[in-house]
Amino acid sequence: MRPYYKRVIFPRTTTPRNIGFETPTANKLLYRTIVRLPGSLPGVRAFATNTLPPQRSVGCTVTLPRSLDAASRTRFAQRNSAYLSTMATARKIQLSAQTDTGIFSSGVREDTARAASEALQTDMESHHVFFNDDGFHNHIPHSLLSIYALGGSPEDIRAAYERNTSYQRKVVPAVVEVIEEMNKTGDFKEYLGKEKHYPNFLSFFQRQIDEKGVGAVLNEYLFAETEQAENMLCRLWGGLVHPLIHLGFGLEFNQPAIVAQALAQAAVHEDRLGRDLFLPAEKLAGGIGKPGKKSLRQLLEEIRKDETLSRSVKNTDVNKIRDGVMHRAPQEMRQYAAQYTVSEDQVEERLADMINNVVYYTSAAQRPNKAVKLDFFFIHCVNSSIFFSKLAHIPELSQRTRLRLLEWKGRMDLLMYVSRGCPKLLRDEITNYPVKNDWSTLFARAASHPVDDGHLAKFVRAAAHGEKACKPFESQGPQAMPVSGNMWLQIGNLAIDSTVGDEDGAMWIRSTGFDEAWQHVPGRARL
Repeated sequence: MRPYYKRVIFPRTTTPRNIGFETPTANKLLYRTIVRLPGSLPGVRAFATNTLPPQRSVGCTVTLPRSLDAASRTRFAQRNSAYLSTMATARKIQLSAQTDTGIFSSGVREDTARAASEALQTDMESHHVFFNDDGFHNHIPHSLLSIYALGGSPEDIRAAYERNTSYQRKVVPAVVEVIEEMNKTGDFKEYLGKEKHYPNFLSFFQRQIDEKGVGAVLNEYLFAETEQAENMLCRLWGGLVHPLIHLGFGLEFNQPAIVAQALAQAAVHEDRLGRDLFLPAEKLAGGIGKPGKKSLRQLLEEIRKDETLSRSVKNTDVNKIRDGVMHRAPQEMRQYAAQYTVSEDQVEERLADMINNVVYYTSAAQRPNKAVKLDFFFIHCVNSSIFFSKLAHIPELSQRTRLRLLEWKGRMDLLMYVSRGCPKLLRDEITNYPVKNDWSTLFARAASHPVDDGHLAKFVRAAAHGEKACKPFESQGPQAMPVSGNMWLQIGNLAIDSTVGDEDGAMWIRSTGFDEAWQHVPGRARL
């Protein structure tokens, strides 16, 4: 008899009684833990479906025999309501300040966790992934999770939500027939890249996660290296890596619903970057996981000296990646991208290399005669960097997948630098910057910024995390790790200061390597 499945998540403070466990898969990616719930009924079992050792398992699938009568089902739910009401699922967002603290957090609060959970749930049920027809992204989840992680208050959460909800598009109803077809065949290639199918993809991935768990769904639909999975992986990097950032938040904060959103979001983005750059560069590199011989800093310097590549983009290009670098110098870009590789024994070092250098080129691309500003496109490379400290260590993912993701991230960072005109990087713009605030003050200011839609809070958190991630490698010197020591705090201050007084203006500049981007930035005040 086919059992009834319900996906639940246990708080880590709860320790279900372990009766036994087994590893049923040949590759041992899946642990199965048999647990007994409080108030269990005869014939009711729960299996943990993640890769953590049994004593640390927090995700379970509750199996209720279909022969169980309705009254018994109700009694089971009532007896376990304390658990069921505090569980994050593919359809319910539920944060806990005890268990969902993320890769980097400071002073997270339980009342803020509740406020964020409520707002995120409302957002998921009420708003579309894009807030207009041009594909501009709904940043509410990124904003609220960043504020929560930085120790913001419930008032900060509510203010950010209200500030960014008025212009959102309403959710679009799903089409039952399309969802049923997806679930029946598992083949959805004909719907990829079509925005109207976002609600259908969301429903599909929610059901898949309900039945299989997050790890299994990621491995099947994103990392399996089948034709469909490769298509999805390419789309994960579209839209200024917003699907990737969304996935990172879902995994970091243990929220299956946000993972489902991320997969649905990826499905309706284009796959151009993957097809035009990542897959060809991977082939040129000789495959995945080759030893990396050049740091990101070395490659950035070589690219800037290569006039074919450094001059491949014009300020008049509407899309500076598509119409610029990948139109005028595609092969040159692929050749440099192929040189960024990561072997198994280089993961931690290359992770720090990537984080350090994207923070560096974002912060050091300044004009000494102008007020400090950060580039809107560059900050996405920084804001996505934090999640690789999670992705690089998820046990559900194979080592091959982890290496591939890190290689693609480094290649994305090289492409982004070229696409914004290869700006000159001035290290003394960072080393000479005055420190007025400590990290805790910077976190509070980012969490309560009056107009931020999440980009500033994400940047400050990613920079603070970068300090921790890169510290073990600072001894390699500035040529490999250009940001070190107090420079991290200086960058945090620079980021906050660059947005002061911009409540009615532009917080960021766009395409920092071009003179035109700086025309309306005020001159720098001199003492």
